[in-house]
Amino acid sequence: MTAPAIEIARLSKRYRDLTAVDDVTLRVERGQIYALLGLNGAGKTTLIRMLLGMIAPTAGAVRVLGADVPSGDRAAWAKVGYLVEAAAAYPELTVRENLDVVRRLRRLPGTGVDPVGDIIDRLALAPYADRRARTLSLGNLQRLALAKALIHAPALLILDEPVNGLDPAGVAEIRALLASLAHRHGTTVFLSSHLLAEVARLATRVGILHHGRLVGEHDADHLDRHRRRHLRLATRDDDAARAVLRAHGYHPEPAPTGLLLADPRALAEPEQVAAVLVHGGAPPAELHLEEEDLEAFFLRTVAPDAAPELTEAGDA
Repeated sequence: MTAPAIEIARLSKRYRDLTAVDDVTLRVERGQIYALLGLNGAGKTTLIRMLLGMIAPTAGAVRVLGADVPSGDRAAWAKVGYLVEAAAAYPELTVRENLDVVRRLRRLPGTGVDPVGDIIDRLALAPYADRRARTLSLGNLQRLALAKALIHAPALLILDEPVNGLDPAGVAEIRALLASLAHRHGTTVFLSSHLLAEVARLATRVGILHHGRLVGEHDADHLDRHRRRHLRLATRDDDAARAVLRAHGYHPEPAPTGLLLADPRALAEPEQVAAVLVHGGAPPAELHLEEEDLEAFFLRTVAPDAAPELTEAGDA
């Protein structure tokens, strides 16, 4: 049986009085996109650095592609690509030259298939290929760092905040690229992020790290199912609207302004709610579908007292 891409068992890292990672156990299957969510300082980067053998754990064990970490198995590490913390490059070399250095270090072929030209195209770096790295914007420097991590077509890609510095279009491009790598090529992606909305669109499984501890793991569809949702109604006569809705089997609740409906039927067919109110002589002035964003879900999971109110997601 093929070993999981990542196995972490009882992993901890302590610095004198500070526990950065505290007894974390998790498993990432091959081909999975696993996102480690956490606020700044949660321990995400420390965990990734231990995963890559950059720092030694205080306790626990790590295996990557079936090899122990640290490991002398060069074959396993040849299949890993990574980006940790800030994007780095040789400032006086061009984008193309930086990637050619990586090509040589990875001992990739220099003739036939051109891995440098291919990854430049895939990361939309062609307009900047002959620019020195020091002249790049933060977003394009991040693209270069991702290109370096991907140039050898790794089986496992480990990324720490991979979309830092990218504009919305760049974020969408990287999201599509990572999804394609996983779904079409079977690449396992392990990433850390605090951009919860992006994770919701990309990850197949999510772990929540808080103060160094893994406080929860969820499949992506679990996140979607457990996000709070309701319809917010503004009416000219709340009492009349409440009576009409109750007569049709709904369960409206009063709010500081208007009414709230959390009935599954109402959430599935908000236009039917509007029709019921119109025909009942209490037409809504406004009707909004509101749902908890992932930041609120995260805070509700790790710090319920700090969770913000639901945010408006759209109109019906």
